[in-house]
Amino acid sequence: MQLTDVERHILAGGHGEAAAIALRIVSETGRLLGADRLIPVASAHVDGCLYLGDTGTRFAEKLVQGGAQVAVPTTLNVGALDLLNPANIRLNDHTRAMVRRHMQAYEAMGCRATWTCAPYQAGHRPKLGEDVAWGESNAVVFCNSVLGARTNRYGDLLDIACAIIGRAPLYGLHRPENREARIVVDVSQLSSRLRSSEAFWPVLGAWLGRTVGEEVAVIEGLQGFANEDRLKALGAAAASYGAVALFHIAGVTPEAPTVDAVLSKDGARATFQVTAEMMASTRDILSTAQSDAIDYVAVGSPHLSYEEAVTIAERLAGRTVRLPFYANTGRHVVQRLEREGRLKPLVDAGIRFIVDTCIVVTPIVPSSGILMTNSGKFACYVPGTTGCDVMFGSTAECVESAVAGRLVRDMDLWT
Repeated sequence: MQLTDVERHILAGGHGEAAAIALRIVSETGRLLGADRLIPVASAHVDGCLYLGDTGTRFAEKLVQGGAQVAVPTTLNVGALDLLNPANIRLNDHTRAMVRRHMQAYEAMGCRATWTCAPYQAGHRPKLGEDVAWGESNAVVFCNSVLGARTNRYGDLLDIACAIIGRAPLYGLHRPENREARIVVDVSQLSSRLRSSEAFWPVLGAWLGRTVGEEVAVIEGLQGFANEDRLKALGAAAASYGAVALFHIAGVTPEAPTVDAVLSKDGARATFQVTAEMMASTRDILSTAQSDAIDYVAVGSPHLSYEEAVTIAERLAGRTVRLPFYANTGRHVVQRLEREGRLKPLVDAGIRFIVDTCIVVTPIVPSSGILMTNSGKFACYVPGTTGCDVMFGSTAECVESAVAGRLVRDMDLWT
């Protein structure tokens, strides 16, 4: 690892104890990963602000005591408390206190209190080609794929270390040659009706993650069907069911005007023609429930966008839900809904907004029963983190099921 004179000065304590700790973490991690130097980053998104035990809190507080301040604009992923509605969370007094201290420590380091896994929808949008240091799998894949910025999947504690020194190791997706596609995926033979459905995108993402692992794929056949929320859903599922950190969509994402523009110079390692049968079988994997008797509904993983919240309101059309309905989102969305007079009708309809956190990272929903969701990421994690079984469906199906108090699904879409 070749450090500059400035970096050696930081390592020697010239910028304080916390900066020295941060640079040691980043440079040693980079060395282990094969990087020979560090590069400046324009911003960071930190996932380490989520409480995973008292040690994480003490580490963050040690950084604060050592004078840590982030050197670049830095947003915060979800924490383990809903700071606007603390009663939403079921934690004992000790854990609740440690969680609050943990979140406060990250704010004390100068991080923006965004508390969302979708910082790109809260104004944090790096430019095409910018190097950044982002944590949280869905944020990473969106940043690389949809925005065209460059980041690896920076894990907890490494992410805040990068933010403090404003540097990251030069390896992986920071290098242009590692952003080339080696897998071609063709979905052009699927029906327009299926590709136009928002339920299709997390299913395609789950298939992509299970099929390519961490390799970079370019997808053909989605021109005219994509929007930001659909790309968000695709990337989140691909990162959950696999380790995808970057995908390209020909004619849609910024680095891929065509398939050939992003294809590896060595050509494709594999080409997949996606069929309706492949999508239907993957859709079935997203449901673990053996019964249709659903108990709750949860949406918003990644966090619900403003547009998605409005869609739910329009679908409800003044009706109320019979089942508990958890809408996980960022405070920026709730605040906008409130400003525009859209929040109260949703709350009156029975929608329970969860902000700053979500149901899979802290105790909110009961630990048994069947939870219905439109999220591929929730479908992946809910059984293991909450104890609930899961039933996958579209947003419309989630709303209609919550209103009816029973499962409502249209399976014709997948045939």
